[in-house]
Amino acid sequence: MSDRDNIILQLIDRHSQRLLSDWLAHQRRDAKYGGTQREAETAEVARRFLDHLRAGVQLAQFDDVERPEWRPIRELLEDLSRDRAVQGFSPTETATFVFSLKEPLVALLSKELRDDPERLLRETWTTIRLIDRLGLYTIECYARTREEVIRRQQQELLELSTPVVELWEGILALPLIGTLDSARTQIVMESLLQNIVDSGAEIAIIDITGVPTVDTLVAQHLIKTISAARLMGADCILSGIRPQIAQTIVHLGLELNVVSKATMADALALALRRSGKAISERKRLAAPEP
Repeated sequence: MSDRDNIILQLIDRHSQRLLSDWLAHQRRDAKYGGTQREAETAEVARRFLDHLRAGVQLAQFDDVERPEWRPIRELLEDLSRDRAVQGFSPTETATFVFSLKEPLVALLSKELRDDPERLLRETWTTIRLIDRLGLYTIECYARTREEVIRRQQQELLELSTPVVELWEGILALPLIGTLDSARTQIVMESLLQNIVDSGAEIAIIDITGVPTVDTLVAQHLIKTISAARLMGADCILSGIRPQIAQTIVHLGLELNVVSKATMADALALALRRSGKAISERKRLAAPEP
């Protein structure tokens, strides 16, 4: 297509300021912004978008926005989607940046080609398809960013939910809360083993008071964690086994092959005895007579 026949290119060249102004007005109408600074940032991105759009329609076909010529505008939309996803914008608010360009662009087309209805229909359809493709690409980028954020948050929550605490010199405690699955077990083992290496602990108390149920799969994960700790030279004590969980373990015929205690306090007392330490009550001093 020659530049003479490229109506989108001509419109951007002739009416860039008007197109930008009308586009920003439609964005203010259809989307939410966080004040003057946000509008200024959006205006700058919109200017760059129109520059890339002009280059794209001049060099590439409208039907394929994956072509190398459209890379600058794709990268701009990726950055826009990532920033807005992190800042809490909704998918609709993010995609509105692109979709709101339809109305002012079609309005200019209608005015420019009002004497040629057939071409007006053809160019309008072509323009709408192009904007739709770029808008859908924006939504795809937004979705990928949100998935990355969610995965990172899940990873951080898993790490926070498996703290390893040094109760005493040479004695670690790992309180588990919630259900154990393969991914979480891996994090539990890595955290426990690293702390064993760092502290040189010889005893690790694994407390399952906060684990709602113990089935065959959860037992296997516990066995893996205990076995890994033993390979690192730390003996394990399992605490927090409630009566219901004990019955379940018996009914399932599971063999954990580890010393267990009802509470973490009992497990700590056992760990201290194994370490050759003891806790004694200090006699209270009698209150002075008045």
